[in-house]
Amino acid sequence: MKHFVIYFLFLLSFNLSFAQINDTISAQQNFNPVSDTLLSGKSKKYDVDTTVFAEAKDSIFFKIKEKKMFIYGSGNLKYKQTEIKSGVIEIDFDKSNIDAHGIKNDSLNQYFETPVLAEAGEIYKGNRMKYNFKTQQGIISFAQTEQEGSKYTGQKIKKVDKDVYFIADGIYTTCEDSIPHYYFYSPKMKVIHKEQIVAEWIFLYFGGVPFPIPLPFAVFPIESGRRSGIIPPVFGDDATYGTYFSRFGYFWAINDFMDVNFTGDFYTRGSYRINSLFRYAKRYEYNGNLDGSYGSFVIGELGDPNRSESNDWRIRWNHNQTLTPTMRFDAKLEFLSNNQITRNISDINDLLRNEAISNATLFKSWDESGNSMSINYNRRQVFQTNEVFEILPSINFTMSQKYPFRSGSGTSQSILETFGYSYSGAFENRRNRKDRDLKIRGGFNHQIRASLSPKIGYFNFQPSFDYQERWYNKRIERFSLPNFEGKDSIITNDVKEINFVRTFSFGISATTKFYGIFNPEALGVKSIRHTVIPSISYSFTPDFSKKGWGYFDYYTNQAGQQMKYNKFENEIFGGASSRESQAINFSVSNIFEMKTQSDPTDTTSKENKIQLLNLDANIGYDFTADSLKFSDLRLKYRTQIGNFFSFNGSSSFTMYDYEGNISRVNRFLYDVGKGLLRLTNFNFSISLTLSGEKLKSTQTQQTTRPTEEFGSTQDNRNIYQGLYYMSDPDFSIPWDISLNYYFNESRPTPNNINKSASISGSMNFNLTPAWKVSLTGSYDLQRKEFAAPVIRVSRDLDCWIMNFTWNPVGTFRGYMLEIRVKAPQLQDLKITKRDQFYEGR
Repeated sequence: MKHFVIYFLFLLSFNLSFAQINDTISAQQNFNPVSDTLLSGKSKKYDVDTTVFAEAKDSIFFKIKEKKMFIYGSGNLKYKQTEIKSGVIEIDFDKSNIDAHGIKNDSLNQYFETPVLAEAGEIYKGNRMKYNFKTQQGIISFAQTEQEGSKYTGQKIKKVDKDVYFIADGIYTTCEDSIPHYYFYSPKMKVIHKEQIVAEWIFLYFGGVPFPIPLPFAVFPIESGRRSGIIPPVFGDDATYGTYFSRFGYFWAINDFMDVNFTGDFYTRGSYRINSLFRYAKRYEYNGNLDGSYGSFVIGELGDPNRSESNDWRIRWNHNQTLTPTMRFDAKLEFLSNNQITRNISDINDLLRNEAISNATLFKSWDESGNSMSINYNRRQVFQTNEVFEILPSINFTMSQKYPFRSGSGTSQSILETFGYSYSGAFENRRNRKDRDLKIRGGFNHQIRASLSPKIGYFNFQPSFDYQERWYNKRIERFSLPNFEGKDSIITNDVKEINFVRTFSFGISATTKFYGIFNPEALGVKSIRHTVIPSISYSFTPDFSKKGWGYFDYYTNQAGQQMKYNKFENEIFGGASSRESQAINFSVSNIFEMKTQSDPTDTTSKENKIQLLNLDANIGYDFTADSLKFSDLRLKYRTQIGNFFSFNGSSSFTMYDYEGNISRVNRFLYDVGKGLLRLTNFNFSISLTLSGEKLKSTQTQQTTRPTEEFGSTQDNRNIYQGLYYMSDPDFSIPWDISLNYYFNESRPTPNNINKSASISGSMNFNLTPAWKVSLTGSYDLQRKEFAAPVIRVSRDLDCWIMNFTWNPVGTFRGYMLEIRVKAPQLQDLKITKRDQFYEGR
């Protein structure tokens, strides 16, 4: 059977009676009726304004006088963005109508090659289709279609315009199976293209069985994204507050740049909570959100001795804005009632903290000079004590390193050209409040650093001088009074006066670098390089506690002794040092790297460089200390292999002996025959991450909910994570495991050893392609107890997903069972059961 293809704009009323196009017609013909005047003698205008393509496997007939066309056998008709495929297609060009239907097989009593209409990316299927390609209206019998993962079928679909359809005896579902596991049925449905489905008297079917109570009216979204509308509620049960009716409210998409929602949670035992989230964003300029909640929570019945009531509130604001290319403003502020975290849990991370921190920063930089400035507000609220610590404001200015004598030309520089200086200044005003007691401290801090950086031979030297000046409007005075027992009672008062604390120090350092390279050229290893970076530094700070400086004062105790104290020890930038310091410090860094060989048989193969080990060591000596002049020898080591294994650790050793519970006495171990060094602390951590390859089967797909298109700095999903919220499992990954082991051993003395060890991590594995188990938590190996373990079992139910989350032990032990629809359009269609036993009160 040959294919016949005819290209035309429209068929004229040629003076031809009847024509049959069969296997003898040419493979391609072109009719241009708009310009054709050969037979008619005059020009006409027609509605068809572009090329129409027709194709058939069997035959195509024309009735020229009646302006009709008949296509038989796998017919295909294309006009603009509309395409119709059917066994039989009848076209009336005079009325712009198309009638398409399938071919019936009487022996099987079935229709084959039934009509398929594709228009602007949408596909409609049915047994019979009548369509007007001019008005884009039509009727489809026994039809079905799909939009944005949503499918709907019906006895008839009537297309009244390009965006609106009416469906008789309609069925709506997001299930992909030919026999859906669930669907909504309505005798009348209205579909608005890429927006929503409106229906009346909705019956929800599960496995073909209807839910006995219908909904009189419902609106279903058929496209993901931001749309105004009612937020459907979630029903469930809570062991503390009773059965709940949660998250019911309204979402308002104000415009392309902002939206807001209002929701409420209601419990049968008298508790309630109202929430609101306002979001805003403008690409490349700013984004943020403001959310708040207020709730009244009741525990117990009337007359119960343990009945309690509380009113809790919370306000959070997140904002990020680029004001200019060199200026930005960031804010993350949170204000809440003291017991809000324990009674109004909205995020599992809230359970792991005991304070609320707010921060806002305006940052400005100057590209030409490299200078920068920031203005910051910080607030910390401690839940247990209800203390509030504020810094209002903190202003910092930093001037980058300047080289006043540098000419800027040539690579070699004189010593004078290496001279540079920098400046940093800060102002802080601290406000600490507990109950009604408010304490305020403020001050300025100026720091100037000047240095040289000459290179002599293979060594880099850096002599430096540091000057610091602090301005305060307060100091303390201290005196002693006898108490009732005849002992000292120390009184400390604030004295308001302007004071300046000026201190300085200087130092010098030297460093170099050398390498060692070994080229085995075997086992895929091309070379191994060892880089050594030794350095030595010396620093000197005078004793500012002497009377000539005026930074320390004395009081006389009841025994007649003079006691020295720092007059500025309570100020925000501190006071001057209380003794002279001359210290020298030695350090060495070791870097071990390996370079692999490229594959000579593969032209795309490249050499890879792998860092094997980083090992750092340092020790110091204080010339002015009255004892224990050597500091501990500290070692740090780390390595990482790819993205799946890492190791980090550190150790401390001392040269000094011990006595009883005194960890260090001024006596070397070597002098008493106990060796050179003694271990005082040792810790390390190991991290391992492994996962199986992602399955290629289309039967198991990741079901993670898509994030909102609208920008938000807080949470891309919503503010209702809850204690049991976890991201949806990925059934396409057969297994993955993440383990972390931490060990610490403290040895102040050989007889006083304190150890701590814990293992934490997560493990996910598929029991079957549709069953997944997830385990997370940690275990204290010393106390032999679990900390916050979570067990979750998930079941992929095709268009549904089931999650059972269990917290077996701990303060917030309990469980939650959730069965919900996967499709984001109906993510709130769910069944939940929760039981929580809070033991924190």
